[in-house]
Amino acid sequence: MDQDLVEKKKLLIEKLGVFIEKRDNLAPVAARILSYIILTGKTGTTFEDLVTDLCASKSTISTHLNHLLDLKSLNYFTKPGDRKKYYILNRDSIIQNMDKMIQMWKAELDLHLEIKQYKKDMNVVLDDESKFEMTFHDDYITYLNVVMESVVILKEKLTETHS
Repeated sequence: MDQDLVEKKKLLIEKLGVFIEKRDNLAPVAARILSYIILTGKTGTTFEDLVTDLCASKSTISTHLNHLLDLKSLNYFTKPGDRKKYYILNRDSIIQNMDKMIQMWKAELDLHLEIKQYKKDMNVVLDDESKFEMTFHDDYITYLNVVMESVVILKEKLTETHS
């Protein structure tokens, strides 16, 4: 592989790893394993590749790889005549993450709708100087609806290609 691409991959593994570590509350090595596998793609990666390229011990890689398998974040496949396991991202985990995001946004949307209604009701009894500004809630509710719709469309496309 081109040396510039190798360096870009290393930097992206680290950058994506930090993001995944924080987002999913994973150990740093587990997040780097996921990052590495994401950037390797559908060809999969072996245990040996992870040990070598992530510069971690066999026991550390094994521990975190097993944890990611337990979480169902990863799958593996084997090739005829080859005893190695090739690890790939579990596409179902992507869909599950999308479902979690949609649920969170839906709860936030419901809360904003309730707050907006309360402020609207309060504006009836408040004097003009004390009335609540409603534009933020209207804009934020629109944003949440658009983002949820976009993720639902993306999820449907993923599900179609996965079938």
